[in-house]
Amino acid sequence: MISKLLPKKHGALLRVIGLVVITALMVLGTTMCAPAAEEPPVVEEPPVVEEPPVVEEPPVVEEGVTLAIEHFSVIEGTTWSGAHDRAGKRIAEVYPNVDYVFREEVGPDLTNPYAEEMIADGADIVIGNAEFMGMPLKDIADKYPEVYFGSIIASDLSTKRNFIRLFPRQYQALYLEGLIAGALTETGNIGIVSAFPSVQVIRRQNGFILGVQDAAALLDKDVNIYVKYVGDWYLPTEERDIAETLITQYDVDVLTQQTDSGSPLDVAAEQGIWFVGKDMDIVGFYGWSDTDTVAVSFDTRWEVLYNYMLSEFLAGEENPTTVLYLGMESFMVLADGSEAPTVDIMNDNKVGVDAISPAALPFIPDEIVDLVEKTRADMMLGTWDPFTEHAFVSNGTGLDLADTPVPAAGTEVKAAGEEPTDEWLLSQFNFDVEGVTILE
Repeated sequence: MISKLLPKKHGALLRVIGLVVITALMVLGTTMCAPAAEEPPVVEEPPVVEEPPVVEEPPVVEEGVTLAIEHFSVIEGTTWSGAHDRAGKRIAEVYPNVDYVFREEVGPDLTNPYAEEMIADGADIVIGNAEFMGMPLKDIADKYPEVYFGSIIASDLSTKRNFIRLFPRQYQALYLEGLIAGALTETGNIGIVSAFPSVQVIRRQNGFILGVQDAAALLDKDVNIYVKYVGDWYLPTEERDIAETLITQYDVDVLTQQTDSGSPLDVAAEQGIWFVGKDMDIVGFYGWSDTDTVAVSFDTRWEVLYNYMLSEFLAGEENPTTVLYLGMESFMVLADGSEAPTVDIMNDNKVGVDAISPAALPFIPDEIVDLVEKTRADMMLGTWDPFTEHAFVSNGTGLDLADTPVPAAGTEVKAAGEEPTDEWLLSQFNFDVEGVTILE
């Protein structure tokens, strides 16, 4: 059961609260100076605001706090754990009294032993950065009631009072990537080297697919999208083989991935085709390849989610928000003063339409660039979302869940303009949208 499921839109509540306080003080001052015979004005109670605040300025940390992250893989050379590690470091930079500690290559059998070891050393917040190895933390949450535990969501949404689940709305940035990829392809064939069918993977791929299809419709192009699964997140040799197959057998000229190694990027560079990155600005942060190959990447700022957890911890919240699903409308201020939304398109340390490769830009029509700019701005305002805008029509492929089989091909599961619930997106979106080819 979801407790306090986080809404999409956040007002700038700190400013609202400040205005309420100032107004109340001004009214009080007027009342004290008025003649005794006058009735004091009635001060109305401020309205109850149910939405949790986006914390723009970090609160003062009087005592030391330790954020501990358990990474399922190695950090170096990976985009997923690399992004989580960068998040931990950025949190420590913003909060002088917050320390970041970690363990790498943590499997489910080591999750709790490492967690208890770090708690004994002072860890206050413990994160498992993948669901399969983060879920065991739920079993020790009651044993350490003062500690916040967190785990990434793949499809399970179980929580406890101090066991928090989290995921970013990466599909928003993936939609923007899809617009760019759909404009760039000249052969009309786009390939995805993917890990394995899961709600998390399928949801993200669908964001990309919808972007490609919108670009194709706008430009009156026929575009094919091919997905081939590797079987796991980090299999460099197999990822390379699939990337080569997509290029040589299916004439793919734009390649992306839902895996974690750099092999698909290497193949794209070798074959001279465009690559679209995931999880991090791979050119700007890792120096992988360059903008002659990488058309754009999406960058995930896990620190925005961790900052939300930390802010509630510092506020002494005994019943924290237990499901965090933040998107481009939520952000935090980094140590250098820049604002980082939860996800964004990024390339060579540039963001937004500036992130589109200078080498790729001449091949992308102005109407696509304008659409990328507009939809990105609207998503940052929280006024537009690709999953609300589009109908979900099943491709007939995906992953059968215990109580949710894949809908038959052609079934409209959600109408255009209808907003899907966060719970449905996170745990039941188990089918590919129409128009994609899943290769065996």
